[in-house]
Amino acid sequence: MVEVQNKRVILKHQLSGFMKETDFEIMVGSVKLGVGDASNAVLVKNLYLSCDPYQRSLLTTPGSPVPGFGVGKVVSSSHPGFEPGDLVWGMTSWEEYSLIIEPKILLKIEHADMPLSFYTGLLGMPGFTAYIGFFKKGAPKKGETVYVSAASGAVGQLVGQFAKLHGCYVVGSAGSKEKVDILKEKFGFDDAFNYKEEPDLEAAIKRYLPDGIDIYFENVGGKMLDAVLPNMKTGGRIVVCGMISQYNLSGHEGVQNLIYLIRTSIRMEGFRVMDHYHLHPKFLDMVIPHIKEGRINYLEDFAEGLENGPAALVGLFHGRNVGKQVVVISRE
Repeated sequence: MVEVQNKRVILKHQLSGFMKETDFEIMVGSVKLGVGDASNAVLVKNLYLSCDPYQRSLLTTPGSPVPGFGVGKVVSSSHPGFEPGDLVWGMTSWEEYSLIIEPKILLKIEHADMPLSFYTGLLGMPGFTAYIGFFKKGAPKKGETVYVSAASGAVGQLVGQFAKLHGCYVVGSAGSKEKVDILKEKFGFDDAFNYKEEPDLEAAIKRYLPDGIDIYFENVGGKMLDAVLPNMKTGGRIVVCGMISQYNLSGHEGVQNLIYLIRTSIRMEGFRVMDHYHLHPKFLDMVIPHIKEGRINYLEDFAEGLENGPAALVGLFHGRNVGKQVVVISRE
């Protein structure tokens, strides 16, 4: 069996506080290009890796490669659902080749006419998260008002566009003037603001959404959630997708304004996108025609090479990326 080099991004030690590039190291080993005696296993050559804030919670095992979503090509398989040459996306590891035993989240790519990198974002987990969160949990109605935090990120940029296609009024927040301009000019948000320039978030949200919020798509948590709660309309829905402000804290921030859940009959609900993957084909049926018709835009930020993966992942928590952060291993 042929053996080849396998470069990997390894977690060096237990994390404390905000991640740093020095928490990771690049190691080079080798891998046999076959699944051996493993049953229901797939050996994948990784092509594109997804950088996502939730990965912070997965980084618990020093000495192991970084886990996360990616796009790859099947090299060898003993799994009945996959054959060599298949293009796939799903859970993998930050290395050139990954042996995935009994893959639970690995989907075959049926629409290879789309850019493969899209399956780390627009057509993959982030896009599907936006779809499930907005349509299934937010239950939007035409004409409603939607607010999206971290709106220029992989999920937020799509939530805003889905909302506009559904006939909603959409406001987003981001962390720079450049990103605010992108929200309005590229993604079609009705309005947007830079939260870093607002000393009073509650007042800022009131200024941009004076009539209140029907649906808040939550990506930030902490002070942002506290500022949103008094600005929700009666019967409003808060879709809790992520809380990036909390992932690197040793103790999570408290929320002061939960009383508004009662005062204005707000429904706040979190979800795990992995519980809904049976709906992924329905999502593709909806989104691919919009892409082909030019009704959905998507912005990607590429980091070339595994060695640049740690900087790309750390950069998510400092707002360095503009659009969906992708690590390119190979464009094959």
